[in-house]
Amino acid sequence: MAPGVGIKEVAREAGVSVGTVSNVINRPDSVSEETRARVLSTIERLGYVRQESARQLRAGHSRIIALLVLDMANPFFVDVARGAERAAREAGLGVMVCNSAQSPEEEADYLGLFAEQRVRGVLMTPADMTGRNLASFRRQPIPFVLVDRVLPSAEGCSVSVDDVTGGELAARHLLGLGHSSLAYVSGPMRLAQCRDRREGALRALHERGLGESALRHVEVDRLDVTCGRDAGARLLGMSPRPTAVFCANDLLALGVLQALYGAGVSVPGKVALVGYDDIEFAAAAAVPLTSVRQPAFRMGRTAAELLIEETGERAGDHRHQQIVLQPELVVRGSSLVRSRG
Repeated sequence: MAPGVGIKEVAREAGVSVGTVSNVINRPDSVSEETRARVLSTIERLGYVRQESARQLRAGHSRIIALLVLDMANPFFVDVARGAERAAREAGLGVMVCNSAQSPEEEADYLGLFAEQRVRGVLMTPADMTGRNLASFRRQPIPFVLVDRVLPSAEGCSVSVDDVTGGELAARHLLGLGHSSLAYVSGPMRLAQCRDRREGALRALHERGLGESALRHVEVDRLDVTCGRDAGARLLGMSPRPTAVFCANDLLALGVLQALYGAGVSVPGKVALVGYDDIEFAAAAAVPLTSVRQPAFRMGRTAAELLIEETGERAGDHRHQQIVLQPELVVRGSSLVRSRG
């Protein structure tokens, strides 16, 4: 490809005006078929690539949507990204995926980058639960939609899952199998998902006349397999040991499963186990994992559709929405043996 080829070179080689080349690129229906074919042939021969950054400066925003997630190592967020990418592609847009790694500091850096790049809009799952990063970003003229979080209607759009109900589903399932000694393994409780899932589990316990002490809580630093193994070691050291464990996500549950398996503790014979998210690996685990399914793909797609509507030609008709999706319990082998104690 020839270096530095610009629209003027294309126009000269094709024997047309710069305006005609621009029309071929941006409004092809306004140019005759013969002229359009000649210009496109010249573009291909010269290797011309439109300078998107210059067009972006003129338009005030780009064709890129930014997606900022908590942890791209978690397949849940991969599915969210797939859903967002599908909606964006159908609208002729692209998605730039960034990973905050659950760090408020990295999140702030990325939000600053998005403002500098004048992205069309931002889809994000906040890592900073103080709200300071989001409050600062609101000063930018860039729309955003929260994913896996609820946002007050006056502030923007959000797409989330009812995590309180999800926690209830998990705990009710375990209680229904005869368990009365439960443990909850969560990531940092500054994350709303971890708090809401615990609240749901406590509601299920209260329905059975059990107090908060019936749910022993193991909090770890991150929502990943390594921290799940650490939590499993802590569970093994408890006396008496819980007969059932509910984890705030599937990665934690898989780590707990590894720790229990390594110690010779049968799942579900001695300890029943439930995860959350229903990632692909849940069903493929050595003991297939019971999990609370989140519609991750649908969540990402719906969030992107809301953002596209807010930034599109009919933006004036857009009304902020707070969409809450419902979770579903998927029962597998990790929880199917009824407790005897």
